[in-house]
Amino acid sequence: MSEINTLNSREFLRFLWRKLTSMRTAIYLLIILGFAAIPGSIFPQRTQEPLKVEQYFSKHKSLAPFLDKIYIFNVYSSPWFSAIYILLFISLIGCVLPRTIKHVRSILNRKAPTKGYLYETGNLAFHLSLIFILIGIALGSLYGMKGQAIINVGDRFVNTATSYDTLGFGKFSSEKSLAPFALTVTDFHAKYDPKTNAPEDYKLDVDISYPIESKAVHKVIKVNSPLTYGSTKIYLQANGYSPMVSIKDKTGKTEFEGAVPFLPQDGNLTSSGAIKLPDANPQIGIIGTFTPTYSMTNSKGAISAFPEALDPRLVFSVWSGNLGLDSGIPQSVYRVDTSKMTRIGLKSLKVGESYNFNEGSITFVGWKPWVNIEVGRDPGKLIALFGALFAVMGLLASLFIGHRKEEV
Repeated sequence: MSEINTLNSREFLRFLWRKLTSMRTAIYLLIILGFAAIPGSIFPQRTQEPLKVEQYFSKHKSLAPFLDKIYIFNVYSSPWFSAIYILLFISLIGCVLPRTIKHVRSILNRKAPTKGYLYETGNLAFHLSLIFILIGIALGSLYGMKGQAIINVGDRFVNTATSYDTLGFGKFSSEKSLAPFALTVTDFHAKYDPKTNAPEDYKLDVDISYPIESKAVHKVIKVNSPLTYGSTKIYLQANGYSPMVSIKDKTGKTEFEGAVPFLPQDGNLTSSGAIKLPDANPQIGIIGTFTPTYSMTNSKGAISAFPEALDPRLVFSVWSGNLGLDSGIPQSVYRVDTSKMTRIGLKSLKVGESYNFNEGSITFVGWKPWVNIEVGRDPGKLIALFGALFAVMGLLASLFIGHRKEEV
């Protein structure tokens, strides 16, 4: 400590640089980065699984806002994760590159490389590969994009920013980089095991135009078989149901009519959602649960016994009052703030049935499947892949080739 106090500013900066670029610091930062990434694998991430983030907020109403403040749902874009990432990158650059240059010069000055030099080459190749991996990930973060959108069967999706439910661009990417395509979801088929209820196959049929003005071409998307256009990939991420309802006021005027996506809450696609009528007087909010195959339990109430829509029901409560949309506080489209509202009705409907309440009526018209697609572009993926392969080769070389023996 006394040695540090006697250093001038330039010497102190050199001291910090030597500490930062030491192999020990690089290893420590690599371990810290690994621990920092753990929350990203435990908690759903907003850029990858926005629907699961919404579900987490629904189930953990007190804990979720706190976790959101410390970027637990955006771990990989958080300030603290980025700081560790940048420090590790600088540490590896300062640690590995001088050693690599020295090693190359040493090899060039010898007539023939020995096993010891090959061992050192493998060791350095492994550490250099980490730099390539970091560069690849950084390029994806800076120049890539990722967005997700829920689309009902029969609806059309145009690849513009306003069509997405969630959309994120890299720092040097923008809406101008979006691929010019449009697709229509023509059909979706999900197959489930009748004994275990486990999914067996998902098949999404789309008619896609690329570019938008061109003639549509029929394509099939599956979970592990995305569509690819240049560097843009279109993935099938999730599926669910959209109850179709018709809501009228006291006079019989239609206030709302259409299909509303509900979010799955379990493996049998028991789904929850909300319908808000801010223009009604008073304002109306409907909190609903859609069960594809209806079953009533004592502990959980209405649930689905099977993922396919064999006996669909819409169970809901009707609320009247102030939706709180003018409060300035962002609200989820899948939840209703009932703090300033009064419940005026509770009902379960089959397809075709209606329910009358004080302010009007609601009819359960039917349902539509919806799919959640993810559109992504990652220009650094190949570099990161090259780095990973390079790391394996370097690791094998350092493990199976002997150390260099010191010359006497």
